[in-house]
Amino acid sequence: MILDGYRPVFDATVISKMKEAGGRLIGKTNMDEFGFGTFSTNSAFGVPRNPFDKERSCGGSSGGAACAASLIDGQISLGVSTGGSICCPASFCGVYGIAPTYGRVSRYGLIDYGNSLDKIGLLSSKADDLKKYLPIISGKDHRDPTSCAQPEFKLKGEKIRSVAVPNEALKGISNDVLSSFTRSLETIKSMGTEVKFVDMPALRFAVPAYYVLATSEASTNLARYVGMRYGQQEGDLSLSFDEYFTYFRSKYFGDEAKRRILLGTYTRMAGFRDRYYAKALQVRQLVIRTYREMFRDCDAVLTPTMPFVSPKFSDISKMTPVESYSADFLTIPANLSGMPHLSVPCGYDDNGMPIGMQMVTDHWEEDKLLTFASEWDKAFEIRKPKVLL
Repeated sequence: MILDGYRPVFDATVISKMKEAGGRLIGKTNMDEFGFGTFSTNSAFGVPRNPFDKERSCGGSSGGAACAASLIDGQISLGVSTGGSICCPASFCGVYGIAPTYGRVSRYGLIDYGNSLDKIGLLSSKADDLKKYLPIISGKDHRDPTSCAQPEFKLKGEKIRSVAVPNEALKGISNDVLSSFTRSLETIKSMGTEVKFVDMPALRFAVPAYYVLATSEASTNLARYVGMRYGQQEGDLSLSFDEYFTYFRSKYFGDEAKRRILLGTYTRMAGFRDRYYAKALQVRQLVIRTYREMFRDCDAVLTPTMPFVSPKFSDISKMTPVESYSADFLTIPANLSGMPHLSVPCGYDDNGMPIGMQMVTDHWEEDKLLTFASEWDKAFEIRKPKVLL
């Protein structure tokens, strides 16, 4: 890996805030290289395994964080979401995961994937941990200008009175996920929340728009890794800059990182920028407008988190990159819009594998999600994996 041997010289803002509140960093968890992946199979340091079945994925990219949250009592994990990298592993590992509004938590100290998409959030097996620790890591930070426009974070205990369920979200999902989600809707109704089925056709454009924007930003961000300042620095210094640059990046970037660098560089090229990048920005605004139209009549949008339970590694190895990218079609729209979203466990299949559902609210309305998580925790009995540590 290109950053092998790199050690940070300062704490990220979220780490500093947790330490100031009395927290203790007990370890760093494994993940996909630079956050590039859905299954945590693109790591240079081995592959984290699902605590419910070691032949299956933890999800990605924050797979190790979700695994730790599932296994270690009294511990909360920090994760980063760009296109679903908190909610996906939360669903696969049967824990709670929240990705706050873009800008709610300072990104200072985070290694960037997509600057306009990255969000730092939390994963835990206890819903109330999210309510306890999210306010701690939130707040304005002059070192991250995107955090300075946020309103005050207030915990008012505001409840979700109605949810919109997009019909599009119920297509292309497994029978196990559909069954668990349908049962969960009945539980939600019994909690006094109205459920409305709606059409949100614009959501189908979110995946291609996301990959244009995310890879464009990633290719720019990763241009700094040339073997001259960070991590690995061995190489023949007698080469020209371009030769050294090409040799080093070809050797130390993983296959998925190279794929996204190439795609992102292509979509930003003169002659293609307006066709792809500018169009993707327009689609992002369309997705935001679509959500806000729903929020006129409902408090939140509710979907399954992932279209299937955690797949086996033998099945993941047969997936094409496009099939892997498409697996995030339920989590990407919320990330593209920058809106806060929460994944909660909602069921288990016949093999005991967890299933999650995802709730999205308008910008800065994390309080509603946290209140729902606490109420859901009382209505749904979470299972712990049977693993000896």
